[in-house]
Amino acid sequence: MNDQPLRIGTRGSPLALTQARMVRGLLADAFPDSPEAEIVPIRTTGDAITDRSLADAGGKGLFTKEIDRALLDREVDIAVHSAKDMETWLAEGTVIGAALEREDPRDALIGATSISDIPRGAKIGSASQRRQAQLLAQRPDLNVVLFRGNVETRLRKLAEGEADATLLALAGLNRLGRAEAADAVLGTDEMLPAAGQGVIAIARRDDNESAALALAPLNDGATLTCLHAERAMLDALDGTCRTPIGGLARIVGDGLNLDGLVAWPDGSGLQRCQMTGDRDDPVALGRAVGLALREAIGPDFFAALD
Repeated sequence: MNDQPLRIGTRGSPLALTQARMVRGLLADAFPDSPEAEIVPIRTTGDAITDRSLADAGGKGLFTKEIDRALLDREVDIAVHSAKDMETWLAEGTVIGAALEREDPRDALIGATSISDIPRGAKIGSASQRRQAQLLAQRPDLNVVLFRGNVETRLRKLAEGEADATLLALAGLNRLGRAEAADAVLGTDEMLPAAGQGVIAIARRDDNESAALALAPLNDGATLTCLHAERAMLDALDGTCRTPIGGLARIVGDGLNLDGLVAWPDGSGLQRCQMTGDRDDPVALGRAVGLALREAIGPDFFAALD
């Protein structure tokens, strides 16, 4: 690493800062003789807008575009993201330089001990089209209401009675030391996670070789392979936050398994596809699953969401 501290761009939420500190700690372990990295919090449009869904406000890029701009303008050297918040198509001039070992990718249910035990007609707080679609596919009687904000904000809203139950990524709860808030951890058979869920991805400029060298010891190859497969599936599906899509890749022996899902926002027409492919070519597997799902759900789905 250089003699100058590496600058880490991040959102300013408690979870994002926790993740940035994790990266800073790993860099310190890998390069004990280098200056401690500097964390640079960046306020994003997604953090400022809390009264609308991401789909209505402009998409997942609301959580990353200001950080991407700081990266490209050389105000920061690397950017730490929750991979599930990253746009399907990276900002030109940036690449994913590393992915940390994946946390538990499953969703946590708070306010009930199972989906079947949620009272009939209950209000479920969520801003996720993916969660909404999978919930309504199983429980069309439920009423999904908009829930935005960081983890503590959502837990507070739930405690204040704005909803009867909510879902959060277990990875975030674990990283914040709030795992006890979960009343149930949902299996991936009943709630397939978002592509990239549980993964901390670190972006860099594609021409920044010193950042590439710094990130190399932090990268978990298996996690990055799975992330490439999941993101390739999104690419084949033209996946945005307006599209209820789930995806989870796993290394299985010498192969790579990818489980993908797409549905209408009301839970109807849900399609699921699982394939196993070559772990050395995760993009090919992701595209195959994405194209199979695209064919299964039909062209009307994408036309309606345009």
